[in-house]
Amino acid sequence: MLDTPIPTSESAHVLLVDDDVELVSLLRTYLASDGFRVSLAHDGETALRTLPTITPDIAVIDVMMPGLSGIEVLRHIRARSSLPVLMLTGRGDDESRIVGLELGADDYVPKPCTPRELSARLRAILRRTLPRTAAEQDKAIAVEPLHVGDLSLYPAQRRITWAGQDIALTNAEYNLLEILLQHAGQAVSKTLLSEQGLGRPFERYDRSIDVHLSSIRRKIPPLADGRPRIQAVLRKGYQLLTD
Repeated sequence: MLDTPIPTSESAHVLLVDDDVELVSLLRTYLASDGFRVSLAHDGETALRTLPTITPDIAVIDVMMPGLSGIEVLRHIRARSSLPVLMLTGRGDDESRIVGLELGADDYVPKPCTPRELSARLRAILRRTLPRTAAEQDKAIAVEPLHVGDLSLYPAQRRITWAGQDIALTNAEYNLLEILLQHAGQAVSKTLLSEQGLGRPFERYDRSIDVHLSSIRRKIPPLADGRPRIQAVLRKGYQLLTD
């Protein structure tokens, strides 16, 4: 029996959901030439009907669509799946970005965007979410679990637990919490968190990290004195406090 090939970012299956037919055609052509497999949906209802049958590796969803909005599509996806999702938002539409991130979007790209930028963002997410190759899996297994109080990190399974119970994290949340666990008790800059956790350079007014970490705070118990375990450190970034 032949082994099923493990998909790479070059062969990953992308579902593009946007009512802008011209833009979607442009993005589809570029992504296909860049090695991705691409499926299309021009409205939210079609996207949700299509998802169970095509099982993409990642979805790109426009926030502003007639009928079912991108936010509602994301809400439906997160109710049943951890599928990586990248949102397309209007430039300056901070409210939609924050809502999307709070609902579990992995990242966003402001429109208008270049196909090259979209491809780079997709690869950054997929590098952290696609199944590992055999060599990568062996390397992950070789890394010992990390324990910080009741928080435990298991790299081979990409799991983080609290007192033995799994914490339900999005892909981006896992990446960021992993970095904070590795530097427990130390301030970690937003630059490092963005580059290593989100796979892209930090932009000064980007609130993605703040929103992701706010969500993580709600998922792990506070310290005995009631303070959140993840604290902002003025001009330095964020720190995971230990008991």
